[in-house]
Amino acid sequence: MTKHRHFIIHKPFGFLSQFINNQTKRKKKMLGELHDFPEGTMAIGRLDVKSEGLLLLTTDGKVSDFITTRGKVEKEYYVQLDGAITMNEIEQLRNGVKIGIKGEKYLTKPCKVTIIDTPNFPDRIMKIRDDRHGPTSWISITLQEGKYRQVRKMTSAVGFPTLRLVRVRIGNVLLNNLESGGVVEVEDLMESVK
Repeated sequence: MTKHRHFIIHKPFGFLSQFINNQTKRKKKMLGELHDFPEGTMAIGRLDVKSEGLLLLTTDGKVSDFITTRGKVEKEYYVQLDGAITMNEIEQLRNGVKIGIKGEKYLTKPCKVTIIDTPNFPDRIMKIRDDRHGPTSWISITLQEGKYRQVRKMTSAVGFPTLRLVRVRIGNVLLNNLESGGVVEVEDLMESVK
């Protein structure tokens, strides 16, 4: 019986959450450039190319299915917003906002949202606009769902576009101080997440 392998990675800005580039025209950076992963390794969920942070990888489809669909696993993001968000918008985000998913309106499920101090992340490789363009603010948002570009769509829906998005937690797995591009192999991903 083959032993499955599991990894925790810090996906850098500019990388696709996949191993094969289906767009032959454009050269995109893939996860396989970060480490020599075994054949059959898959990302559990996705982070879009502009998003950074915690991403789990596995060779076990059952673990992937549990975390993405059946487990109701919390995912926490630190989000830098364009503008100084107020408690009014925080309440809207907490209670659910309407976003577009595949051409349909979708009401997001209630979630946890708080204003946080600026986290101590290293600068991103692609510069984010500076204070001359007005104030920014940071929030922590914790979801149990994960629609396509959901966090970005939610913050835009309340008038505060996302400037930077970093996933810091999936279940009980934390990004901690894992450097951008860092990879750590773990023994049992299912137990770590629960």
